[in-house]
Amino acid sequence: MSENTVLPLTNTSKQQVSKLILLALYEDMVLGRSFEDMCAQMYYKGKMFGFVHLYNGQEAIAAGVIKTLSIDDYVCSTYRDHVHALSKGVPPEQIMSELFGKVTGCSKGRGGSMHIFSKHHKFLGGFAFIAEGIPIAVGSAFQSIYRSQVMKKVGQISVTACFFGDGTTNNGQFFECLNMAVLWKLPIIFVVENNQWAIGMAHHRSSSTIEIYKKAVAFGLPGIEVDGMDVLAIREVTQESLKRARSGEGPSLIEALTYRFRGHSLADPDELRSSEEKTAWIIRDPIKRLRNYIIQNHKATIKDLANIDDRIKNKLQVAVDFALSSPEPHTRDLYKYLFAEEKDHITFNFNQNHY
Repeated sequence: MSENTVLPLTNTSKQQVSKLILLALYEDMVLGRSFEDMCAQMYYKGKMFGFVHLYNGQEAIAAGVIKTLSIDDYVCSTYRDHVHALSKGVPPEQIMSELFGKVTGCSKGRGGSMHIFSKHHKFLGGFAFIAEGIPIAVGSAFQSIYRSQVMKKVGQISVTACFFGDGTTNNGQFFECLNMAVLWKLPIIFVVENNQWAIGMAHHRSSSTIEIYKKAVAFGLPGIEVDGMDVLAIREVTQESLKRARSGEGPSLIEALTYRFRGHSLADPDELRSSEEKTAWIIRDPIKRLRNYIIQNHKATIKDLANIDDRIKNKLQVAVDFALSSPEPHTRDLYKYLFAEEKDHITFNFNQNHY
């Protein structure tokens, strides 16, 4: 099989996916890939600093899960968080500015690559340490239940999608939070992006149970394994998990089998993985597979997809120009955002009747 061969998309879905949805998924995946490629360019030009972890190859997971959520659902990410934020609707110019350390960034230039955050878009942030975000996501799911059952909020229950890698599933927070989420029947979807490598440690060498989804059985929640390079398959299992969460049945664990096309970070020479392994996964490129599926099933034309590609290219140039022209943080604001502003203070009046 030649290096340029692209394996076809497996149409495991029993649903008929509309042209509108297919093109939206394609556009989201192309935006994610193109954004990360632009980040690599800017990093090597000295416009970004610190560690930058790119998402190339894993775009089907972000699109398949996050684009299936509603606007009121939450997403909790990892240090590989740029594309998750884009899929949740955080504007590219705000993310790019954050990566440049500018005040117009979504975290005011104080978070950088690993700490993208947006309250408005219900994006709970990226986290520099593995498993760090899982308790945050469980807390988010708990407040959804609390608002519904205690505060009697009317309407659909908000679900939290919690992303993490294969290396995280050997950490204590993973097991503790799965247990807690099942006990309380929390509306949360745990999404394992199993890209086969935890920095330089191959997954099969680090876990006594290689199939991560099987770990769910110990806590009594569904464990689903899915092709992480097949956006339609991911979308379908996400829909099933969302239905379960919103109906009060509790959490689900999705293991998406995928692969990162670049090194662990842009500082990683990527010398540990064999060329044969990389090639075997690259021919399953999720974007090319979806592109071929769209064309072969006459959902859109090559020109339609080219127009999307051009629109993304222009959008990213606007994002870079915006970031370059944005101001740097001022030294007088060094301690800003450490404490709540006066207008943000909430005063509680307690008396003995409250106790």
